[in-house]
Amino acid sequence: MGRETKHMYINLPVKHVKESRAFFEQLGFDFEEQFSNDQAACLVMDDTITVMLLSVKHFQSISEKQVVDARQSSEVIISMRVESREEVDELVEQAMAAGGSPFKEKQDHEFMYGWSFQDLDGHLWEVFYMNDERSSLS
Repeated sequence: MGRETKHMYINLPVKHVKESRAFFEQLGFDFEEQFSNDQAACLVMDDTITVMLLSVKHFQSISEKQVVDARQSSEVIISMRVESREEVDELVEQAMAAGGSPFKEKQDHEFMYGWSFQDLDGHLWEVFYMNDERSSLS
């Protein structure tokens, strides 16, 4: 059973958002201003992959795990947008059945619904559905 292409949101902790953004701009990457501020820079890789460069403090508030020094170890939170609330539940339930473990409880913020799991290596995966009609951040 095939699945539609998903948009991947990769969250990476960075010590200095401004400097990290400048680095990637020098490499020719664009940023989505709507989702960028002093705590985060939204790096657009292509139309299906976005990398959020998050301050260590902001990353820590999301992960609830100790942030590792990526020069010594590596860790990311991989967020995947799916087409429905039901698909969120289905994918996380499948992950648990395959040997994954729970991470966070379901999160329901009306316009956004999500649930999280850890894969076999402890990497964090957040699966979410966003109602585009109600997702305006302005």
